[in-house]
Amino acid sequence: MGHGGNVIDELVTDHREVEELFGRIEALAPGDKDRKLYADQVTMELVRHSVAEEAYLYPAVRRHVPNGDAMADEEIEDHSKAEQIMKDLEGCDAGDPEFDRLIGMLMTEVRAHLAEEEGTLFPALRAACPPQALDELGDKIRQAKKVAPTRPHPSAPNTPPLNKLLAPGAGLVDRVRDALSGRGKKA
Repeated sequence: MGHGGNVIDELVTDHREVEELFGRIEALAPGDKDRKLYADQVTMELVRHSVAEEAYLYPAVRRHVPNGDAMADEEIEDHSKAEQIMKDLEGCDAGDPEFDRLIGMLMTEVRAHLAEEEGTLFPALRAACPPQALDELGDKIRQAKKVAPTRPHPSAPNTPPLNKLLAPGAGLVDRVRDALSGRGKKA
């Protein structure tokens, strides 16, 4: 992730990448070990994406969009649900029946969230913010994703300022763990 352009273009591209990974999972037979590999990849992408949105996108929505507080709160609640599912999924192998149940729940939750963002939140933000502000937000999102955690941390703060302070440290630890374990390597 890290595509360039304004915040909406950046995040929509992330959404398409997550959907592509979901498609790869769905194309494999239950129990196929690559399903776990793709689930780890999607988790890494979703966690980085969510942390960046919580640090920069949702505060901008609160500031600029009418009814922005309620919209941001709803999106953060969606993130919390997905993050708990990802945390539960972390302990499952692809052959575990619980894996199929959890990955199905994650796909349903995330797809509904993406549709809400793309159908309601992004158009409202585009209408409320000048193009330069959207470009600046895109830059902030890209920078945040570079240092964000790659593993779910359901009890971590999800609003500024604490999330901005703690995420880089958790991200560093997660990346070391990923490198040592080989987690997230392509199939």
